[in-house]
Amino acid sequence: MPFLGNIEFHYVSDGVSWVDGGGAFGLVPKIIWEKKLPPDEHNRIPLHLNCLLLKTGGKTILIDTGLGSKFTPKQAAIFGLLPPQGSLVDNLGRLGIASADIDLVINTHLHADHCGGNTRFDVETDRLMPTFPNAEYVVQRLEWADAFLPNERTRATYLPENFEVLQQTGQLTLLNGDAQLAPGVRTVVTRGHTRAHQSVLIESEGQYGLYVGDLASLSYHFERTAWVTAYDVEPLETIETKRCRQHWAVETGAVLMFEHDPHITTATLHQDGRHFKLQPVSYDNPTNAG
Repeated sequence: MPFLGNIEFHYVSDGVSWVDGGGAFGLVPKIIWEKKLPPDEHNRIPLHLNCLLLKTGGKTILIDTGLGSKFTPKQAAIFGLLPPQGSLVDNLGRLGIASADIDLVINTHLHADHCGGNTRFDVETDRLMPTFPNAEYVVQRLEWADAFLPNERTRATYLPENFEVLQQTGQLTLLNGDAQLAPGVRTVVTRGHTRAHQSVLIESEGQYGLYVGDLASLSYHFERTAWVTAYDVEPLETIETKRCRQHWAVETGAVLMFEHDPHITTATLHQDGRHFKLQPVSYDNPTNAG
């Protein structure tokens, strides 16, 4: 059972999304990035959907909820969901956690692959319902505004069915900047991927952790300051935010937790001159559906 200080944590999978490698690596030439993560015959790479479960202060906390299970076959193909897929709810169950046990859901941002599991379609009522009926859901206020007023570039990933019902049920809390949410757990705004993207900082008994979300979608992005995805709304802000967090991670020895990387889930960062290098840390593997 993995702990950071006295905070228990588990990676919980919601499956794998196969996406175009050019989107994930942006301006980095394919001849360079394909040596790190070889694509398939359609130029796609696997992005894992590793949500994070925390237990602290008597609270059970879930960070991000993956893509969920509401997709039509066409939508599933667009997001590269290939069977067999994991199920976040099923994999929580493998840890003995029911949907009703979740007290708090933190969304790093409202792109579909991070909040699609917020809601589910209830066949009996023919309605969308919160997946976690007893949970408070939190997101940055500016992120909420951007999600409700998407533009031509963002409307394909800001899908109202993933978050609108939360306001109607009174389960939504909008944050205005960094916020302490539970003992040893706080959100920190990490602007760049979106204007109000937030990561989750864990601090317990002198140990630090950072669930980075899409500040660094892959571990390579955290090592290489200039590497950003084509999806980043403010790529130059991503670089500056990342620069700050790189130095912080080296100074504190923080454990970095990656949401999408297929090979490195948890690592520490070390500096050698101008270069940064990740050192993987061995905890338990993400809980998969098999």
